[in-house]
Amino acid sequence: MSGGRAASARRWRLGLLIGLILVMTLPGLLLWLTSWQTPVPSFAEVKTGWTPSEAWLLDRHGEVLHSLRQDRSVRRLDWTPLTDISPALVNAIQLAEDRRFFAHGGLDVQALAAALWQGLREGRVRGASTLSMQLAGLLDPALNNPRTGRTVLQKFHQATAALALERGWSKREIFEAYLNLASFRGELQGVAANARVLFDKHPSGLSDSESIMLAALLPAPNAGAERLRRRACAIASTGGYPSDCASLSALVDATLARLPVAQLTDADLALPLAHRFLTRPGQRVKTTLDARWQRLARATLAQTLAGLQGRNVRDGAAVIAENRSGEVLAYVASAGLESTADQVDGAAARRQAGSTLKPFLYGLALERGYLTPASLLEDSPVNLETATGLYIPQNYDHEFKGLVSVRTALASSLNVPAVRTLVLVGVEAFRNRLVDLGYAGLTEGGEYYGFSLALGSGDVSLLEQVNAYRTLANGGLWSPLRFLPASSALAAPRRVMSATAAYLVADMLADNASRAVTFGLDSPLATRFWSAVKTGTSKDMRDNWCIGFSPRYTVGVWVGNFEGDAMQDVSGVSGAAPAWAVLMQRLHEAEAGIVEPPAAPTGLVRQAVIFDPPVEPARDEWFISGTEIQRVVVEARQHRPRIESPPDGVIIALDPDIPAANQRIRFTAGGGDRAALWLDGRELGPAANPNGWMPVPGHHVLQLRSTDTGALLDSVAFQVRGSR
Repeated sequence: MSGGRAASARRWRLGLLIGLILVMTLPGLLLWLTSWQTPVPSFAEVKTGWTPSEAWLLDRHGEVLHSLRQDRSVRRLDWTPLTDISPALVNAIQLAEDRRFFAHGGLDVQALAAALWQGLREGRVRGASTLSMQLAGLLDPALNNPRTGRTVLQKFHQATAALALERGWSKREIFEAYLNLASFRGELQGVAANARVLFDKHPSGLSDSESIMLAALLPAPNAGAERLRRRACAIASTGGYPSDCASLSALVDATLARLPVAQLTDADLALPLAHRFLTRPGQRVKTTLDARWQRLARATLAQTLAGLQGRNVRDGAAVIAENRSGEVLAYVASAGLESTADQVDGAAARRQAGSTLKPFLYGLALERGYLTPASLLEDSPVNLETATGLYIPQNYDHEFKGLVSVRTALASSLNVPAVRTLVLVGVEAFRNRLVDLGYAGLTEGGEYYGFSLALGSGDVSLLEQVNAYRTLANGGLWSPLRFLPASSALAAPRRVMSATAAYLVADMLADNASRAVTFGLDSPLATRFWSAVKTGTSKDMRDNWCIGFSPRYTVGVWVGNFEGDAMQDVSGVSGAAPAWAVLMQRLHEAEAGIVEPPAAPTGLVRQAVIFDPPVEPARDEWFISGTEIQRVVVEARQHRPRIESPPDGVIIALDPDIPAANQRIRFTAGGGDRAALWLDGRELGPAANPNGWMPVPGHHVLQLRSTDTGALLDSVAFQVRGSR
């Protein structure tokens, strides 16, 4: 017999002897191990102590609106019961890690003996840890510290902890805890997070092949593709799975390839609110939002913005609130697919208000008795001196309507009558009323904003707009908007506007006939039910608003660009209004019955009124008691001939970026049929130049002269700066 064969025989006989000794002494060893009292937590304690890395924002019905990661050290989702885990995964894990799990009491004697025998025969020892031992290591990392290595003492304590687990836990509890605590790949802990990120599935939906891959990951969660392919194929071969090695290898490669971009999200519907309310891992915050309306608002706004393609409109925001409670039902902070700043909270950001502040200006004038809905205001050119120069308001269409009632002026959003009303009530008083309504961004005094405040020069947010209009819907009573369900009785609302003035303003905003002067009878503002609505466009078409309410809901929509660049040919009716109309219609489709107009409060009188001469048709009109009138008489007035535009002393600056032909200046004059305009000593013709004058830099004098006598009737001086 050769020396090598003799040595091998000696090792075999020695191994057999040691094996017999182990078999004889193992029961006593197990009895000795069980005498060690290793403390382990209960299953209930482990499950209760589980904290997901995420936090969730919920709607009023408990549906997830948004998930937000709070713990950056690990990624895990909710604890998953064993009944919600695919049997395929349970089988694959048992096959790969502990085949006799349901038969042993925490230590697998056969596996332990086989491991020792292998060590004696081959000089290396394969693992013999059971799932119970592995779970003990997961519960107490000190028992399985890779930095210090797996020492004999660690294995001893791990074995005693496994036996303690088996005494206090059921087999199903051990398996369930193991699948939730195990790390399969990178920072992903637990079967829920791994199934979601790796396969975009719930654990209950894992297939045989996906389960085999997860089992292959357990011994080396960060192993490379080659090692995972070999182990997955070995598990499938040992277990007799129908999956072939080629398909398993392809699954491994595809899954690892998508990991760098894979995301773990439950929902992505309300990011700004998630940042506001979610502060710690595992948190669940129920809000007043309704996922139905949140999705509808996002989809509607996205569709509206898509319809404005080519007009430089990238962003939008929308808010829906319930009038009585102030609960916010939808909050869309950003909806533009082409947005370049989609992290901006467009509902909370402040922008110029445009004409949307006019209802509160007229409400103040009505409340103080300065005006009634039938009062006439002059819509004609006006020049107002300010500390910084002349303020010359213009209407949106650059035309003037002459004498109009307050009802027409508000419903048709005429600018000049609004400025005249502001002169009447005072800028400071109007600014204070706006602050009372919740416009917190108006921090300066009235003098700072000047007459332009009537046309919305102040910065406001969509949230502030919605709540201010909700105050109108509630008869002048203000209360804050709410995002969280009330945990106690709500504070009493405070009155910021009289109920009578609020009703009159709402009635005028709901008047489609009076609105037709500017918007026509068929516009998105005309709903099939009672609603009051106002649009607004800020300077240079940078912001576009539509805010309105029914007896139950207030809806606000804003479109524009977060960076502030101007839109192209977008007005309140073509920009925000279509989305507003869709949202209002869909909200009320869910309502039973017809939406009735609000009832008039005490203190109002319905009175027939006629205009003499008939600048507007006769109608039934609402009045605050004591201010009613049956006939509005317009006294004939003789206007002296005068130049209406440009105003005296104005400085006109030419813009080098605008074609010269588009910068023509129109001269207008009134009060004289037989008069002609003269510019710098040269006659221009009748007292209007519809084609406009091509401006020339320098100082100029415009005169109005009688065509009969040549007498000077009026004269203004103005200056043109810049060069063509």
